[in-house]
Amino acid sequence: MSFKRLIAAGFVVFLAIGGAISSAPAEPFKIVGFGDSLTAGYGLGPDQGFTDKLQAALRAKGHDVTVANAGVSGDTTSGGLARLDWSVPDGTQLVILELGANDMLRGVSPDIARKNLDEMLGKLKERGIAVLLAGMRAAPNLGPDYQNAFDAIFPDLAKKYSVPLYPFFLDGVAGQPGMQLDDGLHPSVRGVDQMVERILPTVEKAIAAVPGGS
Repeated sequence: MSFKRLIAAGFVVFLAIGGAISSAPAEPFKIVGFGDSLTAGYGLGPDQGFTDKLQAALRAKGHDVTVANAGVSGDTTSGGLARLDWSVPDGTQLVILELGANDMLRGVSPDIARKNLDEMLGKLKERGIAVLLAGMRAAPNLGPDYQNAFDAIFPDLAKKYSVPLYPFFLDGVAGQPGMQLDDGLHPSVRGVDQMVERILPTVEKAIAAVPGGS
């Protein structure tokens, strides 16, 4: 084979390899829902939980995403901090951080919940993972001092770490007939649908703010 033919053949191979690389399918945008039973889907059947329904809603809007369920029923912010590193795998691009409800229900000091959430946000920032912080609100029966201290955790930390805040994860569900299971705490299937519908625009904005998100 002449030198010119060798060069030409090499060029064709180069173009073929380049075309194969450029046509390789892009990886889906990876989201992890990291929280307690509200994320885990307590009391619900397969595909009825928050992460499954959020993934379906995002895909219906044209987003190529996966939403992993890293919710653990009964988890507190202390438990979440202890398992954060191994529950959020490398390659995760966005975490929906939803913890604090069990701290509140157990009357854990808001200072402890704040410290734990602060550390989690710091760890995720160090790893270069974007966060959407899902807020929680204290029950009125805990008294105004506790309520004010607890409710302030989420906007304060969202501001500190410059992350988007969804003020109340159970917005449109808490206290609404038909939106909760018989325990009066966890969302029903209708409740999850409501949660997903309301948080969806915020999640879409969070995705768009991440390099490579769409």
